[in-house]
Amino acid sequence: MNTMLRKSVLGIAGLAFAGGLAAGPLNHHDTTPVPSMTPVAAVQADKPDTAKLIPHGVQGSQSHIDLNDEQTANAKAIIAATKKAGLPERAAVISIATSLQESKLENLGHLGDRNDHDSLGLFQQRPSSGWGTPEQITDPEYSTLAFLKGLKQVDGWQDMPLTQAAQTVQVSAYPDAYAQWEQQAADLVAQHWTS
Repeated sequence: MNTMLRKSVLGIAGLAFAGGLAAGPLNHHDTTPVPSMTPVAAVQADKPDTAKLIPHGVQGSQSHIDLNDEQTANAKAIIAATKKAGLPERAAVISIATSLQESKLENLGHLGDRNDHDSLGLFQQRPSSGWGTPEQITDPEYSTLAFLKGLKQVDGWQDMPLTQAAQTVQVSAYPDAYAQWEQQAADLVAQHWTS
C-alpha cells in the first residue's frame, strides 16, 4: 500500500478512535459488552501486481527513454483501449512495449524515404497489409484495438514471453527487439492503469 494511502487510513482510524474516547460511554451503568476493535484492511487501489505485469521476468538488457507529454498520452491511450477491449494489464504491457519498439510511442505519419513501406501510427501498421486506413491506423485507440485483436488470436499469448507474443502479431524483421522495452512498459502500466 502506498505511503499516502496508509497515512490517510491510519489518520481516519485514529480520529474515529479518539472521537470515541472523547465522547465516552453514553450510560455509565450499561453492562453491554463492547465489541472488540479489529482493524479493517484498507481496499488496495494501488498499482497492478508486478508478477502479472512481468510474469517471466525481463528478457535481456532493458532500454529506457524519457517520454514527453504526447508519448505519455499515447501510453495512456493504449491502456484505455486495453481496458475497453476487456483485457488484463499484461496485454497493455505487451502493447506499450511493442509501440516503444515500433515508434517510441509516437503516432507516426508518413515518413517519406525513412518510412518502412507504408507503416504508420503507434505500431507501424500498414494499410496495404489490412490493418486499416491511414486515418484509422493513426488513431491511437483504433490502432491499439487492432493490435489487441491480433494478440487475442495468438493462442496462449498470456503465457508467452513478451517478445514472442509481440512478434507473432507484428511479424517484425527484428523479433527480439521488443523484449528491451518490457520494464518501461510495465512501469507505465503500473503508473497509469488506475489513473
